[in-house]
Amino acid sequence: METPTPHVHVSSESAGRDRPLPLLHTPTHTCSYLPDRVARLEVLLATPHDPGTYQALMDARFRRNGVMFYRPDCPDCRACVPIRVPVERFAPSRSQRRAWRRNRDVRVEIGRPRGGDDRFELYRRYQAFQHDEHDDCDRDEFERFLCDTCIDTIEMAYYLGERLIGVGIVDVCPDALSSVYFYFEPAEARRSLGVFSAMCEIDECRRRYRSYWYIGYWVQGCAKMEYKSRFRPCELLGPDGVWRPG
Repeated sequence: METPTPHVHVSSESAGRDRPLPLLHTPTHTCSYLPDRVARLEVLLATPHDPGTYQALMDARFRRNGVMFYRPDCPDCRACVPIRVPVERFAPSRSQRRAWRRNRDVRVEIGRPRGGDDRFELYRRYQAFQHDEHDDCDRDEFERFLCDTCIDTIEMAYYLGERLIGVGIVDVCPDALSSVYFYFEPAEARRSLGVFSAMCEIDECRRRYRSYWYIGYWVQGCAKMEYKSRFRPCELLGPDGVWRPG
């Protein structure tokens, strides 16, 4: 008997009621967050084009990478937990307020995601600084990851004078902004640009009257994910699909 294709069902005002979307599973691979574990992804075979469907998918544990929508479906692990911040209740910590003041001279420009030599070279420097991957950066992969999109997406570019020092990619949904990726100039690391950009994205949520700032997955025990839980209050998505205080 032929095995039926698995589906995820999403409901949103724009998608219609209980829309089935087909899925496939990737092969298992070493987890990039917890290296002693094995990971696997569920990937959508359809490409949603409206932000309402994507917000419903985020509430079903999905994220976007280029034009691919995926969620972890690991055989023996459920450590990847979606996290979001309720914008109106966000209260910056003392260190977050310091980061905001430290960057008062930074200008933020908002537009469409785009490539270009300045952005790619900044991304290369960031990867070398953060992940020691300078020589492995591929221009086509960079553009597929951060420039290709199938929904409403903005770029928040950070300038010191006329010099580009950071770029954030953000998805726009009906009641949320979703942070996709941020990269910055390593020479300006003392500025805490990652914290500053997060606060700018939260501020942009308020400006657009969005209720939530989605930050992807939080993984307990993964040091590079720890910063996400410092934006408080935050909410975590339970296995029953209910958001609860984190």
